[in-house]
Amino acid sequence: MSVAGFLASEHPTAFSFEVLPPPKGNSIDQIYKTIDRLREFNPAYINITTHRSEVIYRETAPDTFIRVEERHRPGTVAIAAAIKAKYGITPVPHLICSGYNRQETEYELIDLAFLGITDLILLRGDKAKNDPRFVAKEGGWTHASELCRQVNQFNSGQLHDGSEHHLFSGNGEESVFTYGVAGYPEKHEEAMNGHIDLDMLKQKTDLGAGYVVTQMFFDNAKYFDFVQRCRNIGIKVPIVPGIKPLATLRHLTTLPKTFHIDFPEPLVAELSRCKTNDDVKAVGVEWAIEQCRELKAAGVPSIHFYSMNAGELIGQIARAVY
Repeated sequence: MSVAGFLASEHPTAFSFEVLPPPKGNSIDQIYKTIDRLREFNPAYINITTHRSEVIYRETAPDTFIRVEERHRPGTVAIAAAIKAKYGITPVPHLICSGYNRQETEYELIDLAFLGITDLILLRGDKAKNDPRFVAKEGGWTHASELCRQVNQFNSGQLHDGSEHHLFSGNGEESVFTYGVAGYPEKHEEAMNGHIDLDMLKQKTDLGAGYVVTQMFFDNAKYFDFVQRCRNIGIKVPIVPGIKPLATLRHLTTLPKTFHIDFPEPLVAELSRCKTNDDVKAVGVEWAIEQCRELKAAGVPSIHFYSMNAGELIGQIARAVY
């Protein structure tokens, strides 16, 4: 069963989490350690992030530079294959517009099809670090909805140049890529208003996205309101809440700035008394436990954790909730 099919089925609130490919030149062992720590909670699936190439200028001689693209966290497809082979847990690699052109995306789809990995998350991805706004790579996509269309075209047996492929072994649903997309309870940073943000999301679910995973949030009321607003405009797919445990003093400023989210006042009051990273971790774990208990009681299809090297904290939260 696909992740989309599972999330739409009757089941207790599932557990899932996200891992980051290690920086280039590092071992996969850190990912294995995270999975080993969290396996006891029977994860329904594991997401693997994808990271864009960044443009750098490398000096080849005095006062002579060349422009090159460098990807610091490669290996999404390989890690998805390794997780599937080692653990038998469904891997869900991210496919992004950012830093990829259509042919590069197609190559990833071909590799994933060969490997029998057919669950995806489709995202626009972040802008390049030094760009004031998002700019698509030449020959690439600007919006995740365009990426949805490319995957749909691939599912129908066509490559991006219009030629045919015969990669799938049969015509069954399991032989075709299924995918989820991202949703933003507090609005995407670039959306002109919340209505336009939801219209863009509905466009992606109309194209075939089988579920939505939310950006992290720290106020459950915003998640429940987001779900209701989605239902009001006809978005019927499962909406999975994304949870991130606070772990460092740095998170108190970087998370609101980077992800354009707010901390609710009761959490701010607790955090304002924190003097060390350990203080933040204690508050973060307790807050996430209360969030997750309320979400689980409401019957959400899954709770998805953004691990970002916080596997130990997620284990503490899951032990108290599941």
